[in-house]
Amino acid sequence: MEHDHEKFKKGSISLIGATAMGTGVMIGAGIFALTGQVAQLAGPLFPFAFIVGAIITGFSAYSYIKMSNAWPSSGGIAMILQKAYGSGAIAAGAALLMALSMVISESLVARTFATYVLLPFDIVSGPLVPILAVAVIFFAFIVNVSGNRSVGIFSIIMAVVKIGGIALFGIAALWSSGFQFVAQGDGLTEFRVTGFVASVAFTILAFKGFTTITNSGSEITDPHRNVGRAIMISILICVIVYLLVAFAVGSSLSIEEIVAAKDYSLAEAAEPALGRFGFYLTVILAAIATASGVLASVFAVSRMLAMLTDMKMIPHSHFGMSGSIRKHTLVYTVVIASLLAIFFDIGRIASLGAFFYLVMDMAVHWGVYRYMRVEVGAAAPVLLLALFFDAFVLAAFTAIKLKTDPMIVIYAIVSIAAVFVFERTYMTSWIGERKNHTH
Repeated sequence: MEHDHEKFKKGSISLIGATAMGTGVMIGAGIFALTGQVAQLAGPLFPFAFIVGAIITGFSAYSYIKMSNAWPSSGGIAMILQKAYGSGAIAAGAALLMALSMVISESLVARTFATYVLLPFDIVSGPLVPILAVAVIFFAFIVNVSGNRSVGIFSIIMAVVKIGGIALFGIAALWSSGFQFVAQGDGLTEFRVTGFVASVAFTILAFKGFTTITNSGSEITDPHRNVGRAIMISILICVIVYLLVAFAVGSSLSIEEIVAAKDYSLAEAAEPALGRFGFYLTVILAAIATASGVLASVFAVSRMLAMLTDMKMIPHSHFGMSGSIRKHTLVYTVVIASLLAIFFDIGRIASLGAFFYLVMDMAVHWGVYRYMRVEVGAAAPVLLLALFFDAFVLAAFTAIKLKTDPMIVIYAIVSIAAVFVFERTYMTSWIGERKNHTH
């Protein structure tokens, strides 16, 4: 089965490029799509949920860094799972969950793009939101068809624009409020501790863009050192940016106001702080950030699906299309993300993404702990802590969703079960022979 190797050149992505790709995915999804969702669950403590999310992500990143240092691979997470569990349904199912969580992120950020772009016209719902979301996904498809180099350069430019613009917004909003934090409304969440822990599921989702770097493995220059460096630098940049924005939003709006405007809370916070000009500036910034986030996400997930196809972890059908496998997986990615963007709102898309990602992440930690920790020199307590944190957050998140939106829990359970049943029928066993595959 032929793969388009010209797209996968070793050393074609610099440390700066890899860091920009990671922050590009994270900041697109994390800030504009999830700030309001986090505030709704965590109440006045919502900025600190981002700190807890960053700490848990740091523990999570340990498994990926240890494995990527040992075997830098464009297979990324699929490679990690296959080395841990062998070529069986567990590895394939968890890898497919990762790919699907990336598609979910893509549709989440596309919906957020549409929400912000339509704000100046006082449109916050209706058919134009999904139409515009699908349009930006299609734009990302067109750019991605042109290959690695354009995506890498575009990612670096967009990351600089986003980080600079968002930092300016945060500083200006805090300055105009006299560094007062007004988000002290009586919480809207009767859940308190459970709500705060559950909100961390969304903040973990806001940091999961670091996995984009793992999936670029061997293409990064000096990967044995730079994969880990790029991951930690991008997490650090993002936690600073997220905290700045969270405090800026909290300095302009009460919790009730943030929750009321949860899909577009940054633009809402900009107006009292910076006037109408600030509002429009935030809308433009959100459009740039989310569009580039969709772009980086489409690139990452199509790569992941192509690699899963090459590794014989998922079946492949051309559906009559010509061209390489990666072009086909780009089409599948865009179609699935578009359907999600049409049928689900931002809150439900984010919830589904959190369920998928946490289950996959736990499979990675357990696999590395159970089968690979001696080989890669990983510390057992760190792996077990990462597993415990994920399980704790997932339990709290499930408990909250069972109270507020039980259907999304059912969708998540049915979808996750379907993925593993599908993979079990496709693969010959749950756990296969552990081969020394590198891609």
